[in-house]
Amino acid sequence: MLNRAWKTGSGAAAAASWLDSAWIIKQGDAALAASPVHITQAAAPMSEGGIHDYYSNGDYWWPNPDTADGLPYIRRDGESNPGNFDRHRLLLRGMRTHVANLAAAYKLTADEAYAEHAVRMLRAFFLDAETLMHPHLLYAQAIPGVCSGRGIGIIDTLHLIDVPLAVEALRDSSAMAEDVYRGLRDWFAAYLHWMCTHPNGIEEMNADNNHGVCWFVQAAVFGWFTRNEDVLQLCRERYKTSLLPDQMAADGSFPRELARTKPYGYSIFVLDNMTTLCHVLSTPEDDLWAYELPDGRGIRLGLDYLVPYLKDKALWPYAPDVEHDEGWPAQVSSLLFAGLALGRQDYLQLWSRLERDPADPEVRRNIAVRQPLLWL
Repeated sequence: MLNRAWKTGSGAAAAASWLDSAWIIKQGDAALAASPVHITQAAAPMSEGGIHDYYSNGDYWWPNPDTADGLPYIRRDGESNPGNFDRHRLLLRGMRTHVANLAAAYKLTADEAYAEHAVRMLRAFFLDAETLMHPHLLYAQAIPGVCSGRGIGIIDTLHLIDVPLAVEALRDSSAMAEDVYRGLRDWFAAYLHWMCTHPNGIEEMNADNNHGVCWFVQAAVFGWFTRNEDVLQLCRERYKTSLLPDQMAADGSFPRELARTKPYGYSIFVLDNMTTLCHVLSTPEDDLWAYELPDGRGIRLGLDYLVPYLKDKALWPYAPDVEHDEGWPAQVSSLLFAGLALGRQDYLQLWSRLERDPADPEVRRNIAVRQPLLWL
């Protein structure tokens, strides 16, 4: 997204040497065979909203063993309840993945078939009256017997960050009609407004862990797509004044993530998203890759802390994650973005050898960027 030349050479040329074109086209071909997906395909029986309103349950909430009806649900940190409603989450992620794969294949080949199917999927999910999703998350990560939705649920739309990049990659296609493009920008502008003004959104914006980071990642990408300079400036300011000073320790770690029952996975997740912020928000005049607090804390320090444990997990000094530990590390876009921006060949080499298609669904869920090509 940042129009600059990386230390490894010109941005596009350097990036192309690390991306597998054959794999990208294979993913695009698979997406061509998929039908459009949208949240109206799955009714949420416990939702207080309607068929067009996104709904999910909090991951770590389980039926109460001490009550006949299981209400109110109780929390078991780090232990995902397989009985919780997740169909809207999966449909949203499925749409994102298909659209990103199609847009990336189109960007490589200029084959209109990829663009036409991507636009078909975008219309079904965001624009068509019978199937669209309303641009809010009032009912996300609800807890049965406790609340109908929470601000914490806004992290469910983290996967939407690929979509604006896909839309821009499709902009030159004849399939991306002007009314479709305007409609998509209007949808994301409405959702960004809701995120910035509704109490749930404000609560998540001020969260002091990975949830706050992910709010700003979404706001930054949606702000970029909708040309909202005020939001972009807010994101840059808060990166410097709260995300770094309040969440990163002197050694580059993130203590609130280390305190969780899945410290390894959460540490990867939060640093991946902090790195995405640097990629999205940096300008020649305000380079977050180079920004440091007076005591030296910055994205470089965070990478210095964690990357050795990605290279050799056996060095990790904390307990293993209670779930999904075997799925990490996997290929996360932060290594590619940071390797290119900082001229770190070792990051790029590590990125290229990590698992690109992890089988564990929870690990896949915690990788926000599906097609890095769209971001370069």
